Amino acid sequence: MEWYLSVVRDNYANFDGRARRKEYWMFALFNVIFSFIAMIVDNILGTTFGFGEGDAQMSMPYGWIYILYCLAMIIPSFAVFIRRLHDVDKSGWWLFLALIPFVGVIWLFVLTCIDGNPSANIYGPSPKVVS
Repeated sequence: MEWYLSVVRDNYANFDGRARRKEYWMFALFNVIFSFIAMIVDNILGTTFGFGEGDAQMSMPYGWIYILYCLAMIIPSFAVFIRRLHDVDKSGWWLFLALIPFVGVIWLFVLTCIDGNPSANIYGPSPKVVS
């Protein structure tokens, strides 16, 4: 939880520096957990989105609370992801690899899983050494 709060509170829109694997993946874990909680709260409160009429009426599993949470987390998610790329000595522009179907997303996943550069690089000192 401390890593999630660190990203949200201290580094909300910080695209400079580096992020350890632990910081990135703990943020991702708690982000998914809070997204599910927001969906559950939407369902309990009945604020889910629905469309259609009569027998063809359908309801989405999310609503306004989930949408507001996701909008609030867009900037810190991109910031921690770009800082994670900086840790493996890649530019934030590598984010656009996600536009390549299948291969791009898989390659970005691999980059978030590998260990960062143990020495200082152009993005700053190693976060493992600093902490």
